[in-house]
Amino acid sequence: MVMRSYKAYNPNARRQDIPHFENVAENKPCKRLTRGKISENGRNNRGVITSRHRGGAHKRLYREINFKRDKSNIVGRVASIEYDPNRNASICLVNYVDGDKRYILYARGIGIGNVIISSPDASISTGNALPSTKMPLGTIIHNIELKSGKGGQLVRAAGAGAKVVAKEGRLATLRLPSGEIRLVPQDCLASVGRIGNIDISGRSLGKAGSNRWLGKRPTVRGSAMNPVDHPHGGGEGRTSIGRKKPLTPWGRVTLGRKTRGRKCINPLILRRRRGT
Repeated sequence: MVMRSYKAYNPNARRQDIPHFENVAENKPCKRLTRGKISENGRNNRGVITSRHRGGAHKRLYREINFKRDKSNIVGRVASIEYDPNRNASICLVNYVDGDKRYILYARGIGIGNVIISSPDASISTGNALPSTKMPLGTIIHNIELKSGKGGQLVRAAGAGAKVVAKEGRLATLRLPSGEIRLVPQDCLASVGRIGNIDISGRSLGKAGSNRWLGKRPTVRGSAMNPVDHPHGGGEGRTSIGRKKPLTPWGRVTLGRKTRGRKCINPLILRRRRGT
């Protein structure tokens, strides 16, 4: 993906860099694969805010993505590459030979007209889905299942890709983008290739309003609050937080403290991700 910069015709465009989306179609999404999406604004079923700094996003339709890749042994052809406002990766509309249509995640290198298939005997081509143990060592994969038939749960963000590093018996060893090394059962599906939009990390929104369109509300530093609002608040001028360690608004230690419990032990995880 190519990043697009603007001339400084106003203060916002001076530092704005956004994806170019040169291969993304401008047509409307497939109507039968979309549904309405109600914004919860970070609130629970009682209307109480449980996740701060959310709300006010642009209205959007949800595209139903086929994470399960359950169209087994049926050939499909990529009809278009489309924008999805619900994720930072693009999506592909696939027309299958039986007349069905599905959305899948866009993998880097897929073009309009490419043929894809989900099968245990599929070739190692970008966009095909097959069990992890059927892939050669060193293959880059995405949309990885942890439980057969549940659908892909890992490696679904833009630019992400896991690597098959070993295979033994009924298990495959994968290196995830986070650095975690874990085992995956052989009957779990994964798609070949790396997710597109690899330059999304270089995006610069340029103004606060762009974050509001994404549903992100302003964040205020605790040291700028009053003592009744935050443990870091109060003081005369720009003082330190006055605590041994940074705290959350509710008084718990944060910023560096490990939050994963000791009892959270998974025998399939051989090495934890960095920072845990």
